[in-house]
Amino acid sequence: MTGRGRVVAVVGPTATGKSGLGVELARALDGEVVNADSMQLYRGMDIGTAKLSLAEQDGVPHHLLDIWAVTEPASVAAYQELARAAVDDILGRGRVPLLVGGSGLYVRAVLDEFEFPGTDPLVRARLEAELAASGPAPLYARLRAADPVAAENILPGNGRRIVRALEVIELTGAPFTASLPRPVPYYDAVQLGVDRETAELDERIAVRVDRMWADGLVAETTALAARGLRDGRTAGRALGYQQVLRQLDGEISEPEARADTVRATRRFVRRQRSWFRRDPRIHWLDGARPDLVEAALALLTDPAEVKGSGATDPAHRAG
Repeated sequence: MTGRGRVVAVVGPTATGKSGLGVELARALDGEVVNADSMQLYRGMDIGTAKLSLAEQDGVPHHLLDIWAVTEPASVAAYQELARAAVDDILGRGRVPLLVGGSGLYVRAVLDEFEFPGTDPLVRARLEAELAASGPAPLYARLRAADPVAAENILPGNGRRIVRALEVIELTGAPFTASLPRPVPYYDAVQLGVDRETAELDERIAVRVDRMWADGLVAETTALAARGLRDGRTAGRALGYQQVLRQLDGEISEPEARADTVRATRRFVRRQRSWFRRDPRIHWLDGARPDLVEAALALLTDPAEVKGSGATDPAHRAG
């Protein structure tokens, strides 16, 4: 770690209220938000990712939103370079960077010393050919047998990440998770985790999905499909969008698409919790508490100030 200045990270599962808290903290701290949601990097993917509107951003500068076309495959390494450049720019102007999002690997890639394992074009091509021929399911089953921890943190439909994990396993002879470095801070950072009781969060997800359809997710997906969404190895498999694509293709009905989106999002929340819970550096806050902003600011001042006052992981209480 060097004397780069302090970064505030707001992390945790989807639909817990991270984005709103990030804006409030930025206003209180004279800060700017750096996006750490992998799907909000894509242009036009607004409704399905719950991307804040300009009005909801409330004048707070937001970085790394809408930077990639939906045909662009996600790259954590590329994101790391862009995010660190944004963080360093914010620090250089004397303001506070707030890294906000629920993509755990992206957060770690920014906050910690993090170099990516090498690649082999032949191995990658062979695995991608298998993916194209058979889909992600058999590859995911192979990953689950070889590295259950990695499989737990990768969506079964995310063929690109499954291929990458299997490639690293084949090249290193070790589990993919073993290739992740032990946390060594790159920035001086304080990480705030936001979660909610499981039953409450499940209900929030159901309400959010209904609102997505009401706000025009089908029309948004149709427009993105015309710009190549179906060909996007990452964006085309995003939660909500993949279900709407199946609805548009007549494979499932609208009620089935909504229900599948709810189920898939709830499974994703479990994976996010599994990832973030392993990091003891995260200070947890209940997103439902009425004094959330004040509690977060107190944690940033002195973590001991709010011990015993709700600064715990509500998911533990919910089981």
